[in-house]
Amino acid sequence: MESEQGMHPLPHPRDWSWWFWPALPVYPYGRRRTLCREIVRDTIWTFDQLHGILYTVVPIRMTIVKLCKGGLLVYAPVAPTNECIRLVNELVATHGDVKYIILPTSSGLEHKVFVGPFARRFPQAQVFVAPHQWSFPLNLPLSWLGFPQKRTSLLPFDINLAPFADEFDYAVLDINLGRGSFAEVAIFHKRSRTLLLTDSVLSVPENPPAIVELEPYPLLFHAKDNGLQVIDNNEANRRKGWQRISLFAIYFRPSAISMVGLGETLRDAINSPDWSPKAYFGLFPFRWKQNWKQSFDALRGQGRPFVAPILQTLIFPQAPLQVLNWADKVATWDFQQIISCHFDSPIEVGSREFRSCFDFLEKKGSQHLPESDLRFIRELEATLVQRGIAKPGAEL
Repeated sequence: MESEQGMHPLPHPRDWSWWFWPALPVYPYGRRRTLCREIVRDTIWTFDQLHGILYTVVPIRMTIVKLCKGGLLVYAPVAPTNECIRLVNELVATHGDVKYIILPTSSGLEHKVFVGPFARRFPQAQVFVAPHQWSFPLNLPLSWLGFPQKRTSLLPFDINLAPFADEFDYAVLDINLGRGSFAEVAIFHKRSRTLLLTDSVLSVPENPPAIVELEPYPLLFHAKDNGLQVIDNNEANRRKGWQRISLFAIYFRPSAISMVGLGETLRDAINSPDWSPKAYFGLFPFRWKQNWKQSFDALRGQGRPFVAPILQTLIFPQAPLQVLNWADKVATWDFQQIISCHFDSPIEVGSREFRSCFDFLEKKGSQHLPESDLRFIRELEATLVQRGIAKPGAEL
């Protein structure tokens, strides 16, 4: 079902340039590579790029689906570098124009920032967005973010009014958070039995995704045990680095890590064999405990899908019944795989496994994830509630 696209090598790294990176100044900044994979033969393709902070990098993913009557639907665009657009145009040449572009989230700037520039590269495409769009720190209108005004509209509340309703179904989760909203559009491609999601459900692979392997320095940086260590670029160290990156990305501050005092951090930095800006001048202010691998194994759960802790703790408890109703609707669709915008993809599960990801809303506690690793996020929640920035979770 899945194969690598046989794309020819790039003539020049300039094709990786993303000039608008200051709008969202995260790694890899102005140099973004794109990896295209064919997921369902002649039907679905994913386009992965890198995205992260402090070398905690994970894939950010766009999905393109071929329409039966010709043309393409794009879900959650990534940065339209020359390389990315060339790869998309190879599909256009065979399968027809980009007809529809979907922004499936309301608050995710890491997805929103690319939509306007991407849409300008395909002037014939209609742009549909999730409801209640907003941005932080300034709540700017979409036109200020480059969205084409005459071609951009809200995704219809009634699926039958969408121009692609004959091939897709969708369900919109739209949670009012008071100072903003959380929206996610789940889209079901009936013919391939594929569910497209943005952030709600993910799965963590044991080995680093291919897009992360293309530029392995972040993997090797996080494979270090201290700032004095020199790490060889080999498969074991790249896997080790990826698994630690996953713990950082999911938990922010996992229990298997301890912070190092300023004095020791500076001493290590002075004596570091790599005192370059790329290595943060040798600064490495943390140490991994011996049980870090157990934390990763518990997180991965042999590849089972789950809801990210930040959503389990801060977002979904704000409207548990609304989330469960949305999950129940999605679970009525007969899908056999999930393509999410981050981490592993495709996730080969069906509706029952998807629905079980939301059991934590009906049972006390977080499903599968150790409380020790969730401590930092729960403390963050308590602080935000105390300061009036967030609200306590609602009861079912």
